[in-house]
Amino acid sequence: MARNLTKEEVLRAIKEEGIKFIVLQFTDIMGSVKSATIPAGRLEEALEHGVWFDGSSVEGFARIHESDMYLMPDPNTFCILPWESENVRKARLICDVYTPDHKPFEGDPRYILKRAIQRAKDLGYIYKVGPEVEFFLFKMDDTPKPQPVPHDVGSYFDFSPRDQAAVVRSEIINFLQLMGIDMEMDHHEVAPGQHEVDIRYSDALTAADNVITTKFVIKAVAQAHNLHASFMPKPIFGINGSGMHTHQSLFTLDERNAFYNPQDKYGLSQLAYHFIAGQLEHARALSAILAPTVNSYKRLVPGYEAPVYICWGRINRSALIRVPGFSAGKENSARIELRCPDPSCNPYLAFAVMLHAGLEGVEKGLLPPDPVEEDVYHFDDARLKELYIRTLPGSLAEALDEMERSELVRKALGEHAFRRFLEAKRKEWDDYRIKVTDWELERYFFVL
Repeated sequence: MARNLTKEEVLRAIKEEGIKFIVLQFTDIMGSVKSATIPAGRLEEALEHGVWFDGSSVEGFARIHESDMYLMPDPNTFCILPWESENVRKARLICDVYTPDHKPFEGDPRYILKRAIQRAKDLGYIYKVGPEVEFFLFKMDDTPKPQPVPHDVGSYFDFSPRDQAAVVRSEIINFLQLMGIDMEMDHHEVAPGQHEVDIRYSDALTAADNVITTKFVIKAVAQAHNLHASFMPKPIFGINGSGMHTHQSLFTLDERNAFYNPQDKYGLSQLAYHFIAGQLEHARALSAILAPTVNSYKRLVPGYEAPVYICWGRINRSALIRVPGFSAGKENSARIELRCPDPSCNPYLAFAVMLHAGLEGVEKGLLPPDPVEEDVYHFDDARLKELYIRTLPGSLAEALDEMERSELVRKALGEHAFRRFLEAKRKEWDDYRIKVTDWELERYFFVL
């Protein structure tokens, strides 16, 4: 859960622990972690007045003539980086981005999520999420362009005490716990070399910070073991891709689960059904944010448990939204699981648009269609049409078209981030579209 650290407590910890340097982190619109390092002696000034930087050099931030911005460290994100040596001990703080007139920068992904959280709070709710971060570990072959070769041959929940993957995951979990992040579980996933780390349920801002930190730690630990950790959604054809299934619920301001109704078949309240309906209604428009890369749509295809179909259910893992069976009858466990996000997304933007979509369902009193408990992968077009089941976009280009038409996504992101995200992703799609691929050479070179 969110901490409540004061500036004084952070400064005291810095002195007591002998911290030499402070790493100030933030993300660009695409979710890439950016950082600046200052001597520990400058932290008090940074906590009071911020640290200035050139925003025009950051993807999706400012133009040249409006480049001055400053980072304001959030004391609640303070943690010591446990892998650094004693003589160069470092601590990390995640920052909010401000403009020279001391206002939050409208394109800061963390601020965009904070605005969404405030909308929920104004309605009397706290948005809580629990992300499941999947990733691959690959061998490094010391070539200029390493090939994606999984470093183990395990499968779902496999364990061997001599398996290097188990050693790496244990080290990841140990470091995350030392950094104050609560984990639910870690395990081997379905595909060779694929793993999952489940972050404990918390308020959305803390959860987004934790996703950024978890990915950062996984990369660092993998590198220390001469492995490469990849959050690419579909790095290898023919096997399962990596998702970031996200469990969600709304709690009242006095910490009661507003999604819970013990009298309901699924254990869900009417509020939860409205929230489901809102996310189903806007699912296609959210796709570009939740699955934001060209490669994301190599994962979002029928098969491999990929959630392509816009429907919901309990036992149906082909559905976009699933009601976990363990949530029934347990007030604090009542939740829904959105299965289309992948780990390439910016978690701040992802949680923001997910929340806005759900809240629109609540405010408009939308109701979802009947649940689908059959395997939708086997439905033909006629059956899908009969049940009014739509599908997610089939490419990044299609997803961007849906996003551009969405007033909800525009309002959720704000005009600045909305435009900058579309511009960057349109360029990414064009770069991909004009490339000549190995598949094309194999298919056409000798036959045409």
